[in-house]
Amino acid sequence: MKIRKNDNVKVIAGNDKGRTGKVLKVFPKESRVIVEGINLRKRHTKPTQRNPQGGIQEKEAPIHSSNVMILDPKSNEPTKIGAKIILDEKTGKKKITRVSKVSGEMIP
Repeated sequence: MKIRKNDNVKVIAGNDKGRTGKVLKVFPKESRVIVEGINLRKRHTKPTQRNPQGGIQEKEAPIHSSNVMILDPKSNEPTKIGAKIILDEKTGKKKITRVSKVSGEMIP
């Protein structure tokens, strides 16, 4: 899976199509991600000692990773991801980095 935590993504399919947000959590085995402010679900909670008021709480639900695309760091447009092998000068080891297909910029 090419999407990681703290990536900025745009939803390309579903009810929240066109909205953007930051990835909060990644579930690689299920190919799902939780995006901040996207796919909100309501949960009715009883009053407890921790939450004496109770009520309705909104929480982000996981969305399939195929329904989101990473935003290009340069143009802020959705882009596909490629991999590039870079030689690290300090250690002399090869390192694989993610690269935007649109601008060629490295994705941190």
